Amino acid sequence: MSSLRRRKPINESSDSKHKAEEEDEDHDDVDADGDDDVNGKNKKTPSKIKKKRGEKPPKQPKWSCMDTCCWFIGCICITWWLLLFLYNAMPASFPQYVTEAITGPLPDPPGVKLKKEGLEAKHPVVFVPGIVTGGLELWEGRECAEGLFRKRLWGGTFGEVYKRPLCWVEHMSLDNETGLDPCGIRVRPVSGLVAADYFAPGYFVWAVLIANLARIGYEDKTMYMAAYDWRLSFQNTEVRDQTLSRIKSNIELLVATNGGRKVVVIPHSMGVLYFLHFMKWVEAPAPMGGGGGPDWCSKHIKAVVNIGGPFLGVPKAIAGLFSAEAKDIAVARALAPGFLDNDIFQFQTLQHVMRMSRTWDSTMSMIPRGGNTIWGGLDWSPEEGNSCAKKREKKNETQIADQAGSENAVCKAKSANYGRIISFGKDVAEAPSSDIERIDFRGAIKGHSAANTTCRDVWTEYHDMGFAGIKAVAEYKTYTADSLVDLLHFVAPKMMARGTAHFSYGVADNLDDPKYKHYKYWSNPLETRLPNAPDMEIYSLYGVGLPTERAYVYKLSPHAECSIPFKIDTSADDEDTCLRDGVYSVDGDETVPVLSAGFMCAKGWRGKTRFNPSGIRTYIREYNHLPPANLLEGRGTLSGAHVDIMGNFALIEDVIRIAAGASGEELGGDQVYSKIFNWSENINLQLDEEIPVHSSS
Repeated sequence: MSSLRRRKPINESSDSKHKAEEEDEDHDDVDADGDDDVNGKNKKTPSKIKKKRGEKPPKQPKWSCMDTCCWFIGCICITWWLLLFLYNAMPASFPQYVTEAITGPLPDPPGVKLKKEGLEAKHPVVFVPGIVTGGLELWEGRECAEGLFRKRLWGGTFGEVYKRPLCWVEHMSLDNETGLDPCGIRVRPVSGLVAADYFAPGYFVWAVLIANLARIGYEDKTMYMAAYDWRLSFQNTEVRDQTLSRIKSNIELLVATNGGRKVVVIPHSMGVLYFLHFMKWVEAPAPMGGGGGPDWCSKHIKAVVNIGGPFLGVPKAIAGLFSAEAKDIAVARALAPGFLDNDIFQFQTLQHVMRMSRTWDSTMSMIPRGGNTIWGGLDWSPEEGNSCAKKREKKNETQIADQAGSENAVCKAKSANYGRIISFGKDVAEAPSSDIERIDFRGAIKGHSAANTTCRDVWTEYHDMGFAGIKAVAEYKTYTADSLVDLLHFVAPKMMARGTAHFSYGVADNLDDPKYKHYKYWSNPLETRLPNAPDMEIYSLYGVGLPTERAYVYKLSPHAECSIPFKIDTSADDEDTCLRDGVYSVDGDETVPVLSAGFMCAKGWRGKTRFNPSGIRTYIREYNHLPPANLLEGRGTLSGAHVDIMGNFALIEDVIRIAAGASGEELGGDQVYSKIFNWSENINLQLDEEIPVHSSS
């Protein structure tokens, strides 16, 4: 008993000691977590009591809303590719069997049809892709781009967009001062026909046309893809990559190896402007030009077949540079208010897009050219009286002359002021010019920076304007083509300093002025002459029948200081004036208005003019848009949309006939559905060499 009595205190002390040690451990854990109150007492929480001594909490991965969105896009792409794989894995006859069961027998592709007629390959063909349709691959990059050597950053699968978006933006951007490669980064154009045959798996650009040309005998040695880095200014493609010299050499080689037959050049979209630049460069003396002499084009080019050419620019380019949006983006913002502008989750997509695209000098080649003379002023526009809904029928040259008496009476009563390309508010867009009180922004003093330090990751030039500069832009109320260039100089001075060194936007008074020998004028058809090549032909092929952006209603953005301060007012609608979701529309191919695509061939170059002194023959071929009859038809064989038209059977047939030796007259001359000839006559542009140019009103 005595021994038991002696052991009991020992057990109690050991138990108490053990409990004390446990309490000390808990106390240490709490102290380590810094959970003592002001009186020194422990604030124990169940989660912290369970932590082991010395164990650190797991590091949470840094995740942003942009990552989530990019992964979501990746999932959509993977699903699309899987469905595409399953479609291609079917027996070749099965899709055709299903389609013919629904729609009836399919017509022969143009290449098969023309081969049956006996057409064969004759003139070598040169393709000139447009902006964004050519592939770009990485040759040198930063640490974040490890393992991407010669992988496509643009075109193809776009895998790097959603796996490492900010790294991709960094490598796709150019230097904001020079417009060339940033230090330590080299992105170069993909070469060969694969450079622009498909933009992404299943989404063709040139592939259908190439395949149909192959059916009449064309092959790699008679076709050449003039790939270039579409981000650069046109002259800088020669400075950095010698691309213009390569095009010259390849055309000379094609002519020499094909029995002296001249080439047929087929530019698309911005490639039209790029090839205009090339034709002046190749004849200009070195070092600024290629030194080919004044008859180089006459010796080497049979025809230039322009597809969807923005000869006079596109208003859509203004929206992209001004607010990083166009109609589609504006509608998406309206459906999900604040989502694309939200800075809380570091999304800032539009800011990243703006910062990147403003380093691409090529985008400035598509700013509207010709000023108010071409695009209209506050109270007039060439397309005045345009109707949004009208039936189309093919017109021959006799019917074109009778178009003037067929104006729509309703649209005459209430017509859109298309000359006001940007208006702040629907009331301003519709008001008489005498009722608009404007405060000139050009001399406005920009205020203090509106952005705080959290915006630095996506710093845009708007953050340097401050609230005073932003207010000055809005108080000018409405902008015509003449004032748009000044507007861009005000909101994006670095971008426009580079842009105006490489591109021009006016109308020449005297083309003999020595200043027009500079390369900045070579891609502007209103400030340069066509080559001396009377046997050459120029075609303008483009789609019509689709609403195409022409003017915009803007408003100040109510969002936080890191956002883009201006956006399209999607609440502005008026069916009578073709206004929908804040965008005024006219006839075109969804990207290029008819006026820009057709004016030069309809009037500016037609016959012998000061812009076409040798009288090169010009033709307009329009293709009325018809949507696919069913889902199995894909993007349609009768589409007039800007890119989808590359699969239009009628257009492909025309191109093949020209390549096989047909002239414009043999093709049938002009094929017109729009009012391009009427609208061209509304433009008071003097075409005689001796008479100076005057603006119209």
